[in-house]
Amino acid sequence: MQHAEPWPDPVTHLARLAPDAPVLYFSPDRLQATARAFQAGFPGLVTYAVKANPGEEVLANLVAAGIDAFDVASPAEMHAVRAVSGRAVLHYHNPVRSPAEVAEAAGLGVRAYSVDCAREFDKLCGAVPEGSEISVRLALPVSGAAYDFGAKFGLAPEPAADLLRAVMARGFTPSLTFHPGTQCADPNAWGSYIAAAADVARAAGVRLMRLNVGGGFASHRTGAVPDLAAVFDHIGAQVARQFGTRAPTLVCEPGRAMVAEAFSMAVRVKSVRADGAVFLNDGVYGGLTEIRDIGAPDRIRVIAPDGRDRRGAAIGRVVFGPTCDSIDRLPDPLPLPGDIEEGDHLLIDGMGAYTRSLSTPFNGYGLRDVVTVARL
Repeated sequence: MQHAEPWPDPVTHLARLAPDAPVLYFSPDRLQATARAFQAGFPGLVTYAVKANPGEEVLANLVAAGIDAFDVASPAEMHAVRAVSGRAVLHYHNPVRSPAEVAEAAGLGVRAYSVDCAREFDKLCGAVPEGSEISVRLALPVSGAAYDFGAKFGLAPEPAADLLRAVMARGFTPSLTFHPGTQCADPNAWGSYIAAAADVARAAGVRLMRLNVGGGFASHRTGAVPDLAAVFDHIGAQVARQFGTRAPTLVCEPGRAMVAEAFSMAVRVKSVRADGAVFLNDGVYGGLTEIRDIGAPDRIRVIAPDGRDRRGAAIGRVVFGPTCDSIDRLPDPLPLPGDIEEGDHLLIDGMGAYTRSLSTPFNGYGLRDVVTVARL
């Protein structure tokens, strides 16, 4: 039966309905508060990277919070945004596109693209309107992220300057973009890129319209809450220092840090084995996929069927997902209470990013339900 009003919180829902499939709990208020914090703190235009969570409820609430520009990587993401806003600005910053994708983007009114090689730039020439913004993507060997995006996309400074000159010569609006890598908490990563971007612009003899400082802003997975204000302040100060009176307008494209805190995820304990191993109803083929790459979060509570927290001393346990594939296992033992039992739920906070995007229906499992709550 559909619950007419939002549930007050995840624990109430778990205790009353004992869901046997994994559930995402969504707080619209938390999402809109995060969007407003980005808009208040970042010294430029805030866009949302749709890939992190393309849910209609996410996009609609971001529009309601004043986000009117979105970073899209495919026509499908463009249409997802258009379904909730016909006026939103679309930035197509996936640097590799087929001609058919370029044509569809142009037809949907996209006027902002990124490139990282001459062949991809050639695909845009004659296919998108003259004057469209084209951002050359820069890549540097910068540390500080959980994993780096530079191995797949981006140019070193010298070829970036060459391509930037070509963008200007062909009548497009020149910009630069970069991405410091996912879960980046070090402000100096942005500082290094900004300094390099200023050097590239000077070498090309081009005044940038905009500098897109990417996403990569860290969400709270373990330990202390990331200091996003310090990152914003460093970005603003470094742009002023490196560009002076020729400073471009700034753009950012948070995905993970925008949406993570708006969702918690509940998974149920299917079995506790004699050796202490735990089997869950979701795993690395579902909403826990990212744990293989960036580790498990430590913001986990174990909830008994009556809604109480399990408080037994933590024991490192091997944790398996529900599928018949033996690699469906979390990579490290997870510290869970010694009194955990079959039928309990693990309630994991900060799970709004990439859970639904990466979940598969392998073996008939995977995420299905999103439940709206008043608070997390």
